[in-house]
Amino acid sequence: MELVGIVLPIAIVGGIMVFVVKRLEYKHKQGKLGKKKSKDDQNSLDSLMPLGMLLGCTIGLILSMFFSIPLLSTLSFGSGIGLLLGYFTYEIYGNKQESYS
Repeated sequence: MELVGIVLPIAIVGGIMVFVVKRLEYKHKQGKLGKKKSKDDQNSLDSLMPLGMLLGCTIGLILSMFFSIPLLSTLSFGSGIGLLLGYFTYEIYGNKQESYS
């Protein structure tokens, strides 16, 4: 049972990361990665996934302080979920049309 508690977070987060990398690889081959016209917007778009991972780690750290959940499990789950949410935000923001008024 102890082994399951150790391997389960690694397996789940590893699956999330493989999914994100394969989706980005597919979009790159299709030439459909998010592109923005201004450099600042492109930098914001490119930093969504790492910022999602940092936010997820922070939330995991806070949760491990208040609940009796192991720190390493919450950090790995937090970073994986943050990466996934950052990817979805990347997809939404990358496909959003720019409008200049």
